[in-house]
Amino acid sequence: MARVTVEDCVVKVPNRFDLVMLAAQRARELSVGGALTVDRDNDKNPVVALREIAETSIDIQKLQDSLIQGLQKHADTDEITEDDSAQMLELEESLLAAAAEGSLAESASSGDDEVEEVEESSLTDENVAPEDGHE
Repeated sequence: MARVTVEDCVVKVPNRFDLVMLAAQRARELSVGGALTVDRDNDKNPVVALREIAETSIDIQKLQDSLIQGLQKHADTDEITEDDSAQMLELEESLLAAAAEGSLAESASSGDDEVEEVEESSLTDENVAPEDGHE
């Protein structure tokens, strides 16, 4: 097969979007050292992948399974013990308490703003050292 077209591949994989995903997966496999099932003929990996799909020299179901597995995210989940539950409960209670204190502190700090403004205005150039070390 000198030239591969989408029409040659659509016969094997009817959905064009699936075809693109499968060809891309196979091209990635080829780029990391996957075994060729057709002659390369100086073609790049995507073209070789399409030629393999058109000639059904690869198992399309296996390729689809590897595509799905590559896209899945696997999160290790540890079972939560009673100790972990107790620690999470304590943490939640402490966060709620801190949040309650923070809201009280905000309402009490409304009078402190005036003090901070006065302290900032009392700074003079004499108290500030030059950044570059020259006066």
